[in-house]
Amino acid sequence: MKFFAEINIMPLKALLDPQGKAVTSRMNNIGYLGVQEVRIGKHMTLEIEAENEKQAHQVVEDACKNILSNPIMESYEFKLSPL
Repeated sequence: MKFFAEINIMPLKALLDPQGKAVTSRMNNIGYLGVQEVRIGKHMTLEIEAENEKQAHQVVEDACKNILSNPIMESYEFKLSPL
């Protein structure tokens, strides 16, 4: 079976996000005064061939932990759906 994973990786809330701070400041400077606390992360998609949803879930979980994110600085979440 084929599965499609959408993964979002974000900096941990406890850590400073310099890119987010720069975007927040710039948005306020050009008139978007209500915008606060922009955080910038990564969005990835994967297509996975697996025997079942449980196996596909494990592949994505392992990839997020070991390759796609830095667990010291980032959190992740993903959604898995059949293709």
